[in-house]
Amino acid sequence: MVSESADFKGSDGGEKNEPAFGDRVRSAVIWRSGSQILAQIITWSVTLVVIRLLDPADYGLFAMTQVIMSFLAFLNGWGFASALVQSDSVDPFRIRQAFGLLLLLNAMLAAVQLLGAPLAAAYYGQPQVADLLRVQALIFLATPFIALPEVMMSRTLDFRRQALVNLVAALAGAGTALGCALAGLGVWTLVYAPIALFWTRAIGLTIVSRLLVWPSFDFRGCGQIVGFGSAVLFSQLFWLVQSQSDVFIAGRRFEPHALGLYAEALFLAQIFMAKFVPPLNEVAFPAYSRIKDDPAAMRWSFLKTVRVLMLVAAPFYCGLAVTAAPMVETLFGTKWLGMVPYIQILSLALIFMTVQILFAPVNNALGKPFVTMLSSLGGAILFPTAFLIGAEWGLIGIAWAWLVAAPLLYLLSARMTGPRLGISLWQVARAMLPGLAPALVMAIAVALADRWLLGPLALAAPIRLTLLVALGALLYTALLWLLEREAIAEVMRLVIRRRPPAADATG
Repeated sequence: MVSESADFKGSDGGEKNEPAFGDRVRSAVIWRSGSQILAQIITWSVTLVVIRLLDPADYGLFAMTQVIMSFLAFLNGWGFASALVQSDSVDPFRIRQAFGLLLLLNAMLAAVQLLGAPLAAAYYGQPQVADLLRVQALIFLATPFIALPEVMMSRTLDFRRQALVNLVAALAGAGTALGCALAGLGVWTLVYAPIALFWTRAIGLTIVSRLLVWPSFDFRGCGQIVGFGSAVLFSQLFWLVQSQSDVFIAGRRFEPHALGLYAEALFLAQIFMAKFVPPLNEVAFPAYSRIKDDPAAMRWSFLKTVRVLMLVAAPFYCGLAVTAAPMVETLFGTKWLGMVPYIQILSLALIFMTVQILFAPVNNALGKPFVTMLSSLGGAILFPTAFLIGAEWGLIGIAWAWLVAAPLLYLLSARMTGPRLGISLWQVARAMLPGLAPALVMAIAVALADRWLLGPLALAAPIRLTLLVALGALLYTALLWLLEREAIAEVMRLVIRRRPPAADATG
């Protein structure tokens, strides 16, 4: 996506004389995305066992703690460390300053969480929340040893070693989760597993990066790190207000069992956006930073990313919406069927959110993190307002609030980033269409087939799910072949090393 643009498109639309860079970006995407997919296969193989052993109430309690964890985690200093990626050059003293800042901030956050845990428990009316939060403070102490090695390796597009460590960490987390669930530890399973994952990553990344430096707590002259990081910091804060306010609002109004159904439905619906898009953004940020002085390359790369991503994301979301009932019954069991209405609504909303989060690495690479910050501020206003209104109709109202707020935030982000990137809202929408239009047609056809053909047969959930997925895959592939053959060719060019034909740099 970014790779071919960097490789082939100069400011005049001509060939850029950096083939090695394009190869490195392509390799980075393959390693980062491939390892993420494999890690998720490992994690979800265990999750499907664990979720049958635990109760929805366990996930409801855990969701309450995650709101607190997330709001504190925005201060963990990751944004300050990210400034090292955007900088043209970095000296050893700046690395030591970043490390010192990470240690200081995360030690403070761990202390705040330990002391504030009783207050969170009192807010939710759930005493166990305090104990869960105290133990989860260990995650903050691991963060400095993850963030600094990760950003320094990302700076050089070294994602292979990161990928290997992440796979080992996924195995550690999955093994811990399975062991704890089988031992009957209940909600503590959801606490110990991420601690094992985070500390495995911390130790592994520190070893493979060979980044053994002493921290410096002399922060004189680190204005660039603080300036860039502060904008990223506030962007993260506003994003957290946007993404966590639903559970924060619902936690006081609804009991843990119902909240657990909603929280797991949201987690499942978000799995593509939350697990597979961020790794692409991690590669995109340093890659965009390398071509930030070439506007045509930036435009072409961004629109290509949208096109290719929607070829995968749109059928995933649309397919999830129409197969939610047999999928939940097959994978999770009948006690989780209450998730289905939430999944159906949230899946459609997340189509817009998946494109919306692609704007951030572009703005950050251009040295305009304040644009991302203002966009996140818009989300921090739109979403809580929608959730407060929707909560009057219960948790289903909160799900509908997503479907109202997500398109509005997408429009806001596109209008703010577009002029700086030199693209229009129509160009972004046109880049989405090759994947979105066939996916919507496929979803309608599958829904009709499920209702009028499979419904009267009363098939078992696994059989019904298999038939619907097969029909959807067949229809989507056929529609792409008939209507969007160039889109298929574009994906093939990402996998097979071939130069694309000359194209207009604006999409």
